[in-house]
Amino acid sequence: MTTNTYSDVWNLDSVFNGGSQSPEFHDHLAHTEKLIAQFQSKVTAWKPHNTTEDALSLQQLLNDFVTIGKKIRQAGAFTGCLLAQNTADKQAYSLDAKVTSLSASFQTALGSFDSLLTVFNDAVWQELLAIEPLNELSFVLTERRERAKDKLSKEEEALISTLGVDGYHSWGQLYDLIVSKIKVPVIEQGEEKLLSVGQAHNKFSNPDRNIRKTVFESWEKAWGEQEDLLAKTLNHLAGFRLNVYKKRGWEDVLKEPLNISRMEKKTLETMWTVISENKQKLVSYLERKAKLLGLEKLSWYDLDAPLGKTETKISYQQGAEFIEQNFALFGEKLAAFAKNAFENRWIEAEDRPGKAPGGFCTYFPESGQSRIFMTYSGTPSNVSTLAHELGHGFHSFAMKGVHFLNRNYAMNVAETASTFAEMIVSDASVKNAKNEEEKLILLDDKIQRTVALLMNIHARFLFETRFYEERKQGPVEAERLNEIMLQAQKEAYADSLVDYHPLFWASKLHFFITDVPFYNFPYTFGYLFSLGIYAQAIAEGKGYEEKYIALLRDTASMTVEDLAMKHLQVDLTQKDFWEKAVRICLDDIDEFLELTK
Repeated sequence: MTTNTYSDVWNLDSVFNGGSQSPEFHDHLAHTEKLIAQFQSKVTAWKPHNTTEDALSLQQLLNDFVTIGKKIRQAGAFTGCLLAQNTADKQAYSLDAKVTSLSASFQTALGSFDSLLTVFNDAVWQELLAIEPLNELSFVLTERRERAKDKLSKEEEALISTLGVDGYHSWGQLYDLIVSKIKVPVIEQGEEKLLSVGQAHNKFSNPDRNIRKTVFESWEKAWGEQEDLLAKTLNHLAGFRLNVYKKRGWEDVLKEPLNISRMEKKTLETMWTVISENKQKLVSYLERKAKLLGLEKLSWYDLDAPLGKTETKISYQQGAEFIEQNFALFGEKLAAFAKNAFENRWIEAEDRPGKAPGGFCTYFPESGQSRIFMTYSGTPSNVSTLAHELGHGFHSFAMKGVHFLNRNYAMNVAETASTFAEMIVSDASVKNAKNEEEKLILLDDKIQRTVALLMNIHARFLFETRFYEERKQGPVEAERLNEIMLQAQKEAYADSLVDYHPLFWASKLHFFITDVPFYNFPYTFGYLFSLGIYAQAIAEGKGYEEKYIALLRDTASMTVEDLAMKHLQVDLTQKDFWEKAVRICLDDIDEFLELTK
């Protein structure tokens, strides 16, 4: 048990002092801009000879790549934190736009760099990759070379990147601005309060159904008032992306997200097939929960409802200590990382107005630190979310010493580490329950996440794939977006709810993110993949931590299929692994159904 009292407000001054007014940060941006211009000049001047004599020039450019890449990442993490902690910080929006512009300039230079990699013939390329220290970067460099071959000319790609600053990325920024102005009116103790969307969303786990229903109605109305603006934003964002795909000759909208995830389409299809074949047990859980709540069927706003009349309140301090204690049962390094994050105020968890919704973990490569953002209101789910984000942070920590270019792991494996950490804590919560009633409440909270990842994420995936196909023919109106979402939710939830959330497409940030397309299926992949790792960790005991770290260190330098084969000896394109992973989820439901007979 720690003797320290942990603050629930993070410290950003240790990264750049002074927030959005930081002179240090402004100097950082100015220096980064100069470095990008110098890098572009060097790339333009490089004329590869297609021999191994190019190794030194290539290495020098890669050194510059690393230096600038760290600075861009450091800057983006900082502005992301500024915007999240205070959505009214206008200066932060300007800084974020500046970082986006710098990132686009850097991507333009990298596009030119990547195109030069295609100059080498295959034989010379293999000889280059055998040379120290290029050999440790063979996977990522070959990946960049192959992707460059699959794109347009460097001039055309540069134009796309430049236009994207005031086009593609600006639509994503506009979404953030619209959301920052949305307020959800809620009556509390006879007084109307205007809540941020982040605060309002926490109300969906309130034990009082009348409160959940009232907040949901206000929630839908608030988003509905902005649906035309949000529909226009989503359409233009998607239209830009589709036009780029069309110019490149990419017909399948999943081509880019699968490439980014380093994942075969067969793996994705197999995963969804196995999930769909096992939906009935999830439906049985939803039906039983409805019965326990005295309902015929659940409504959308009942999905996160706790069982029981009293909501378990866990202080931030208690939640932190519980996480530390249970991380320690898995491994010393994970527990030490969490303790360091709490002690050094890497976490922003205060429940206050003006914060952005949701949660995230971001990494500052120059500082070697992470920052975690969420809104903590004392629920068991909040504790799990906190553990989840700490898992992300541990992933970055585990890769300490790995070459910067071998640290760019994709979202699907990023979600593996976070879900693994979450499982440790949620399992411990269930096992440490004081009585059967508390055990049932905690088990239900755990299963809620299974439903979210196997049903809610499935709905997002179905919506997005269908929306993009329709968008190819022209803009899709808000009313039609609602229809597509409703159909996707009914299918994903096997028509087990009495009503749904057709405006979910508007309220979910992930559909508007421009850095990564299809910000959905990687969550489900990471969840199920982590279950396979978790089962192995339980079987092997505390000594598994080093093997786990070894797996994490490989996550950015091989495909997920190769990663699974190397560290778990499984074939992800076959059903076996996914069936075993889903079975672990269903075991929780079996226990729940047995307890509630």
